[in-house]
Amino acid sequence: MNSEKSKILIAYFSHSGNTRTIAEEIRKNVGGDLFEIATIDPYARDYNTVVDVARREQTANRRPELTAKVENLVAYDVIFLGFPNWWGTMPMAVFTFLGQSDFSGKRILPFCTHEGSGMGRSESDIQKLCPGATVLKGFAVRGSHVHAARVEIADWLRQTGMGG
Repeated sequence: MNSEKSKILIAYFSHSGNTRTIAEEIRKNVGGDLFEIATIDPYARDYNTVVDVARREQTANRRPELTAKVENLVAYDVIFLGFPNWWGTMPMAVFTFLGQSDFSGKRILPFCTHEGSGMGRSESDIQKLCPGATVLKGFAVRGSHVHAARVEIADWLRQTGMGG
């Protein structure tokens, strides 16, 4: 699919700023609208605290409330979905985001930052939450390498048919 003919949304959840960096780089390559997935109750900045909270949310299948919802999601054909890998999948805030709307007919391109766990099970979790969507192969980059990932991002976009 050619990105010039598609209405693109780049939705992302970023705790440390790494995923935001990737989202912004994708936007430089394909255009589109940025949307930050943010929780009403922000996560702690302390790593150990946020890891503990993330584990408890996942265990309880707790979906935190978000500060905003995408207006007119129906207008978008392609959704880039970014997040850090927390406990093998997406943060529960991203589960909340995906549960708020119908993604049927959309192409979802997941991307994540991690420190060794790659995409984990996030692609299959997205498919379960969005059964009517087409989930393409995701892009994973170590959080410590995001500032040097421009070439890898461009390669992934080309492989998915979104880059030039």
